[in-house]
Amino acid sequence: MNAHEIDYHIYGEEMQYVEIELDPQEGVIAESGSFMMMEDGIKMETIFGDGSQKDSGFFGKILGAGKRILTGESLFMTAFYNNISGKKKVSFASPYPGKIVPIDLMGYQGKFICQKDAFLCAAKGVSIGIEFSKRLGRGLFGGEGFIMQKLEGDGMAFVHAGGTLAEKTLQPGETLRVDTGCIVGFTQDVDYDIEFVGGIKNSIFGGEGLFFAKLRGPGKVYIQSLPFSRLADRVIASAPKAGGKDRGEGSILGGLGNLLDGDNRF
Repeated sequence: MNAHEIDYHIYGEEMQYVEIELDPQEGVIAESGSFMMMEDGIKMETIFGDGSQKDSGFFGKILGAGKRILTGESLFMTAFYNNISGKKKVSFASPYPGKIVPIDLMGYQGKFICQKDAFLCAAKGVSIGIEFSKRLGRGLFGGEGFIMQKLEGDGMAFVHAGGTLAEKTLQPGETLRVDTGCIVGFTQDVDYDIEFVGGIKNSIFGGEGLFFAKLRGPGKVYIQSLPFSRLADRVIASAPKAGGKDRGEGSILGGLGNLLDGDNRF
């Protein structure tokens, strides 16, 4: 194996974290901000890109890190190594309520495609690259743009899905239509395209967007019930307006609600 062979355990229900056990000289890479805790003896190091290309030289490292800019991620990732004898553990947490999905790349022919912000962490040696869309419609209207992330190698990787996770195995020719933001990832054999909702009433008044993602088998697809964009929209819609005004202010129910919440502003 090129990637380090790591052991892991996922804890929790709604707000999960993954605990990874590292043997001596083993390592794991993670997105900035996902670190939760680590035992004494673990060394943390900031690296360009994913560190999977050991002999690529400085230019190769810059190129690999530059690809991450296209996906909206940082130039840098964080690597954690066990540099002492004995097993040590390091943990990484979900960014918001949902499920952590373990992806064994050896079981997916060495490649898994996911949306840009789904990746959480992976065994050292796994390559985190970019997957360009080959179709104009998918790039313009797919919700993820022309670029998605691809995880390549023979190790374990972990992605995060918001809300409840649905795992679907599509048979050859079987089609699944999904909200574009609800896709977590899929295997490389799945054909991914964009389909117009259709109908004037559906397009104007449906409130579900103008396009579906159409996934055609064979292959495995992971779907999330709560995309972060949807969660953010609800939070913003419920936030107090400028000047301290909120939706309940000025009504009897709103004032009562403020009293019950301990907020005495009227």
